[in-house]
Amino acid sequence: MNEENNKEEITVEETVDDGGNLDIQEKFKQLQEKLKKCQELKEEYLNGWQRAKADLINARKDDERRNQDFAKFANFMLISDILPILDSFNLALENEKDSKFSKGVLLIKIQLEDTLGKYGFSSIKSMGEKMNLQLHEIVGEIESEKEEGIIIEEVQKGYLLHGRVIRPAKVKISKQK
Repeated sequence: MNEENNKEEITVEETVDDGGNLDIQEKFKQLQEKLKKCQELKEEYLNGWQRAKADLINARKDDERRNQDFAKFANFMLISDILPILDSFNLALENEKDSKFSKGVLLIKIQLEDTLGKYGFSSIKSMGEKMNLQLHEIVGEIESEKEEGIIIEEVQKGYLLHGRVIRPAKVKISKQK
């Protein structure tokens, strides 16, 4: 079989030698150019499809992340509306410290905070902490021996929902004498 291929090659060479050399070489170059263009086009299409596939995967991930955030923060408005009720509990407890009534109010407040906590709700810790503008709103300064910028009074509690601030804590911070 090898001999047959060699004969064909020889025949081709003979034909090339007969003056048809330019036609065959030109056709061969044209075919090579077409092949090169087809390969470039194939690469372009493949790259485009790969980019489109990556874009689709990223879009799906973004949608999933948005859906998770929506589910996480769907209760935001409800919890925001409950904050004044918690403030009222805190105010009632400050004014009525030692009565049986205040103990009952405290238990109700704790129960409400625990229930809200199941949905990602938590209060911002303020007293004795260094002031953080992302969590605290400064409403005043008090001269103190403590380091400057330490929270020494909480005027109104602040709250978080899944780590996101619902309402910053209103605080007074220390100021050097």
